[in-house]
Amino acid sequence: MGYARAGCRISGGTVTVAGKDMVATSERQRAQVRGLDVSYVPQSAAAAFNPSKRIIDQVIEVTRIHRLMPVAEAREKAVSLFRALSLPDPDGIGNRYPHQVSGGQLQRLAAAMALISDPKLVIFDEPTTALDVTTQIEVLRAFKSVMKKSGIAGVYVSHDLAVVAQIADRIVVLRGGDVQEVGTTASILSDARHPYTRELLSAFEPKPRGEASAEAPGPTPLLKVSDLIAGYGPRQADGMPLVKAVQEASITLHRGRNLGIIGESGCGKSTLARSIAGILPAAAGRLTFDGVDLAPSAQQRTREQLREMQIVFQHADTSLNPAKSIEEILGRPLKFYHNMTGKARDARINQLLDMVHLPQALRSRTPAELSGGQKQRVNFARALAAEPKLIVCDEITSALDTVVAGAVVELLKEMQRELSLSYIFISHDLSVVEAICDEVVVMYRGRKVEELTPALSKVPQHPYSKLLFSSVPKLDPNWLDSLERDPDLVKTYIQG
Repeated sequence: MGYARAGCRISGGTVTVAGKDMVATSERQRAQVRGLDVSYVPQSAAAAFNPSKRIIDQVIEVTRIHRLMPVAEAREKAVSLFRALSLPDPDGIGNRYPHQVSGGQLQRLAAAMALISDPKLVIFDEPTTALDVTTQIEVLRAFKSVMKKSGIAGVYVSHDLAVVAQIADRIVVLRGGDVQEVGTTASILSDARHPYTRELLSAFEPKPRGEASAEAPGPTPLLKVSDLIAGYGPRQADGMPLVKAVQEASITLHRGRNLGIIGESGCGKSTLARSIAGILPAAAGRLTFDGVDLAPSAQQRTREQLREMQIVFQHADTSLNPAKSIEEILGRPLKFYHNMTGKARDARINQLLDMVHLPQALRSRTPAELSGGQKQRVNFARALAAEPKLIVCDEITSALDTVVAGAVVELLKEMQRELSLSYIFISHDLSVVEAICDEVVVMYRGRKVEELTPALSKVPQHPYSKLLFSSVPKLDPNWLDSLERDPDLVKTYIQG
């Protein structure tokens, strides 16, 4: 793309895109290549979109910069891409602002923005990490179809080998900036030579189920949510929000147990989590924590109630203050909840870093100087600093490679054993949910459609649950093309 971070020096080698040198040419010349010859689908669509502009205006922006087509024609093409990428309400979704769509929907809109100019090369940087598996399959099919019809070449960057296997002809395995192995997809999957490649492949082996918690359910639930309704937009005459993202959801979590919440992008998982945490006050329903009723809003809860329930967000990039050091980030909850200062605070920060297996030398760094996995560990350490009873984990492994994600899951289990924690684990990664959760709630369009317990041993009965579990990618390059799905069922549960 011809971009380099501040302070990053390219000291050797060449990068040629469509015959143009992206290292030696001027910035003005590189700008003419971007969008026309090469485009980019970012990992974090939330950070790539301008929150103050409508989505459609941002998607068609490259066509206006390069004067490719009239605005009306660009809008029509954008809508056709929205439809091809299985987005709901393709005619109207572009008129929304980025915060008015789910993370998975925003990721597909970023893909539409990259494809609208018919580039020669598209770089996909983890484009499906925010998608549930049912939607992921349709998006991958759409990527393959659009690229094949248009003759577009693609570089697909991902930590998910099962996803890469469905779309790539060749695979390059990187570690620490060095190429470890290069080969055809079939040869990498069947005859990996490098130990690190084999380690990545082993991460897809079935994980042990339900071994995280050892305690049996107690008589009083730690958390009970009854008939909760939450959403966005102005209150209507009946007191309900304009958009009901969660509708009459009821869940129960016992002390020392873990509850998984799964479902497609936009089904209300994160809204439910934010309502439980009090970040988004529920419009109706009842929340009870450790036998005491909770106020809907976090602002109305006591400091002790805030301390006992913490939330770890999906995107460590946007949930950690980029201007603060790790020491300052971890020190804030220590001061707020425990009035801890001085040597006691410093010792506790070191202890928290040890607990999440991070070197103490990192305490002086800022988030930008850490890897994705390290930032998520800091995110988790900040929650642990409060010494909570419950941690709500909202898609905390979605941006991590399979090896690091596995290490984070093991860390969660270790902390649970040592600190008697309970978790609500929101994820679209079914293998992770299987590995850590005792009960699993399946959500669709704001409603709980099924509860599987314990550890998924109950066979899914609801049609959407069956579709969800059948959509987990396999380490087989022919799996996607051979997958047969009822088109009416897919349309019902993915396009709404």
